Amino acid sequence: MDIRIAAYGVIIRDGAILLSHWNEHGRSAWTLPGGGIELPEHPLDAARREIREETGYHAEIERLLGIDTMVVPASKRHHGTAPLYAMRVVYRARVVGGELRNEVGGSSDEARWFPLDEVGALTRVSLLDIALRMNEREPADGVPPKN
Repeated sequence: MDIRIAAYGVIIRDGAILLSHWNEHGRSAWTLPGGGIELPEHPLDAARREIREETGYHAEIERLLGIDTMVVPASKRHHGTAPLYAMRVVYRARVVGGELRNEVGGSSDEARWFPLDEVGALTRVSLLDIALRMNEREPADGVPPKN
């Protein structure tokens, strides 16, 4: 089994959420800014780096919202022959500098603010819904809600 650990930021400002448009291997959807941790990088540092790379913003991490895991069967992967165990570390963050811009040459091709009430109509990855539920609660142990 392959393993991927990634870190993401939930950034909400004035009733809008900052999202990144993932576009890779013929698939695309809106997601949180974030991505894979580069060892031996700490997840906090990875989240800040990925937010900056994908959106142009500098972010401050406010707190851990939770950790989510999933297994992607080998048959659903576009590369690799083994199942993928994905661990996603999700933080609440806020913009502290920089300017909105799109990533060039990465797995995302656009960054944009969306009113929270429009998120349900977007083509989005499941992590976005999971993270929004995490953000609504105050889990003391970093474990995401099951529903």
